[in-house]
Amino acid sequence: MKPLYSLLLTLSFSCAALAQTPPAELCQGDYFTQAEGKALLTELAARYSTQADWQARAAQIREQIIEGAELQILPPRPTSVPIIHSRRVMDGYTVENVAFESLPGFYVTGNLYRPLNATGRVPGVLSPHGHWSNPDGRFQEQTQKRCGSLARMGAVVFTYDMVGHGDSKQAAHKIQKGFKLQTINSIRSLDFLLSLPEVDSARVAVTGESGGGTQTFFLTALDPRVKLAVPCVMVSAHFFGGCVCESGMPVHKKGDFQTNNVEIAALAAPRPMLLISDGDDWTKNTPTVEFPHIQRIYQLFGTGKNVEFAHFTEEKHDYGLSKRAAMYRFIARHFRLDSTRVFRPDGTLDERAVRPLDAASLRVFNAQHPRPANALQGDEAVMSAL
Repeated sequence: MKPLYSLLLTLSFSCAALAQTPPAELCQGDYFTQAEGKALLTELAARYSTQADWQARAAQIREQIIEGAELQILPPRPTSVPIIHSRRVMDGYTVENVAFESLPGFYVTGNLYRPLNATGRVPGVLSPHGHWSNPDGRFQEQTQKRCGSLARMGAVVFTYDMVGHGDSKQAAHKIQKGFKLQTINSIRSLDFLLSLPEVDSARVAVTGESGGGTQTFFLTALDPRVKLAVPCVMVSAHFFGGCVCESGMPVHKKGDFQTNNVEIAALAAPRPMLLISDGDDWTKNTPTVEFPHIQRIYQLFGTGKNVEFAHFTEEKHDYGLSKRAAMYRFIARHFRLDSTRVFRPDGTLDERAVRPLDAASLRVFNAQHPRPANALQGDEAVMSAL
């Protein structure tokens, strides 16, 4: 199976290719043709006919991710107090600006959405974003809509910057070990979410689109604290992510060992998972290729009903209205959220109560709230910390 390394440079949401030819053990972009991706899944399916077979395979996959991403020993978790400021009361929810250290001197930046007048413990949702610009990342309307809507439904939601996006300007997005850094950031974001006293640790989800979809299924694969996952427009048998932050470290291949993002997504089993796909990108085959493979793995646990897909043949690569609607219904059903806060009686989605804010309002660091004095600056300094 010959790598094609087609990184979809013509698409605005993808990152540029590496300046140098990647090593043989990196699987990047359209690493397989569609036929090759499907053939690999057929070959892999023959290896696990029992739950024990799959669990042995799953252990191999996790081991390769951890080794390939150099995550055997995480940097020490900082003990500094998170920065939380600029609370705004919206229609049924609040928004705050947040920063905290994921490793000494490196700050995760984002926004925290909380339901108003919630009682008792509530679900928590992490919301990583994709490679979007104009506006950047978490400032996108589609991101603000899903975070605000989930908060109105009764969940605490944290959306955080990709490295090099938004307020996360301590290193370039294409820093050499960006995959490792973003994975650590996701783990520390989960730490932060679970540190909030109102968050119910038994009801924690992660959902993101595009590159945020990659972060979604990798975090779910590595961290059992995630109880539900909704990767949007990213799980593919032939496409491995077009950016160094998704496939810039050898997490898919070593020697004769080969996996793909379908098997990695399946590491969520038996936890609930919804695959969201569309007809215009690398997820166009989800109903016939990726979903049946993952569902079969869930069936080995006797939990075939825990995995679903929502496919939108006429739609494109985004986290648009209909995709968000599918996600809201799935999370509401599993986490007992109040879907009437965003759906009309006739079942149509109504997000008008969520008012997007401008980027300046959502930024963590500004003249009143400067970046902390210990913040590392530049790729070399961040790489040393990693």
